[in-house]
Amino acid sequence: MDRMPSWVRQHIAALRALLVLTVVTGVIYPLLATGVAQALFNDKANGSLVQKDGKVVGSALIGQSFTDAEGNPVKKYFQSRPSAAGDGYDPTSTAASNLGPEDIIDTPDRKSLLTQVCARSRTVGELEGVSGARPYCTPDGLGAVLKVLPDRAASVNQACPATPFIATYQGLQVECARPGEDYSAGRTVPIRGNVTTVAVPPDAITASGSGLDPDISVAYAELQAPRVARERGLPLDRVKALIAEHTTGRALGFMGEPAVNVLELNLALDRS
Repeated sequence: MDRMPSWVRQHIAALRALLVLTVVTGVIYPLLATGVAQALFNDKANGSLVQKDGKVVGSALIGQSFTDAEGNPVKKYFQSRPSAAGDGYDPTSTAASNLGPEDIIDTPDRKSLLTQVCARSRTVGELEGVSGARPYCTPDGLGAVLKVLPDRAASVNQACPATPFIATYQGLQVECARPGEDYSAGRTVPIRGNVTTVAVPPDAITASGSGLDPDISVAYAELQAPRVARERGLPLDRVKALIAEHTTGRALGFMGEPAVNVLELNLALDRS
């Protein structure tokens, strides 16, 4: 060994260090961590999987759809928070849209965040038998936004031949949006409208940052309770009691808001 050139000895030492660290960090540590996790947190370590009749039906940590083959809500089930992850609740496509409050004008290839919110609110309102109206939304579920030009105004999210949600604005005639016309020179004016009461809660119409949220707010669960009770022929008080049983409180008693796990609640309903 002493007769070896110094550069050879250095390479051998580096190779030994590589092998030792590979065994320690690549074999021993993962096996130890996995063993401890399986022994102490078996359910959570395996993905918090939820079973029904011996079959895995989902995870308590990942939301899922409760819709039919056409994508319509199955009325006897509580519906989850909307998802923008792939085709919905896809862990391989989770990402935020990065759309914010200023995304209010539709384009030919994409609906604005405002219109998405308005459309969802209208759909949820129709499903639950309440008003889906909310500020800055048209009655037909689009963003109530004008482009104001010197001689006229256009409801840019309502393509012709739609009837604009208001007839005039500050003395200007409001027209529907003519396909292909450039309104970029106009002043953008969102119209709040006279909506004072909003029946549909925010988590019913906005996707979470991950798109995988398994929970809904207590307010959204209670909004759905009458429909679910009616479809299942159950007393409303029984459905509300199940909501309470599957509601988790604030983290550490003060962080966040109480939440209802949709999958676990729907499974509890199936057992009722």
